[in-house]
Amino acid sequence: MDTLTHSDSVVVRSSPEALYDLVSDVTRTGEWSPVCRACWWDEGTPGEVGSWFSGRNETPERTWETRSQVVAAERGREFAWLVGGAFARWGFTLEPADGGTRLTESWEFLPAGLARFTDRYGDDAQAQIEDRTRAAHEGIPATLAAIKRIAEAD
Repeated sequence: MDTLTHSDSVVVRSSPEALYDLVSDVTRTGEWSPVCRACWWDEGTPGEVGSWFSGRNETPERTWETRSQVVAAERGREFAWLVGGAFARWGFTLEPADGGTRLTESWEFLPAGLARFTDRYGDDAQAQIEDRTRAAHEGIPATLAAIKRIAEAD
């Protein structure tokens, strides 16, 4: 868990465009995320680079909301966003594969996020960073499995 980046992939029986339409609809995130229960568009044109959305996250320990800005929106290829505009980068990349589309979800804890955690949590920052890192490492495979199930049921 010492790496601040993580990604994993799954092949989904779906076209890259149809799968992109699913994963870029942030209002559906609560259907597949183990932590994010709901998302909604706040500002800008939904789904376009530069637009902002908010998300409500829940764990047994706490509930919190974040705002994120879309930084990549290329139908059939990539959809990505920055939490807080600079703290963590999440995204999906899509590429044709035998039997459908290889969907890769990636996560990276960015320097501004590390600095924010240090400012916010002080001596507990490292434990908080490790907790978020563990959640990303565990959550990505669960998210991909849920997206695959949903996409292949449509």
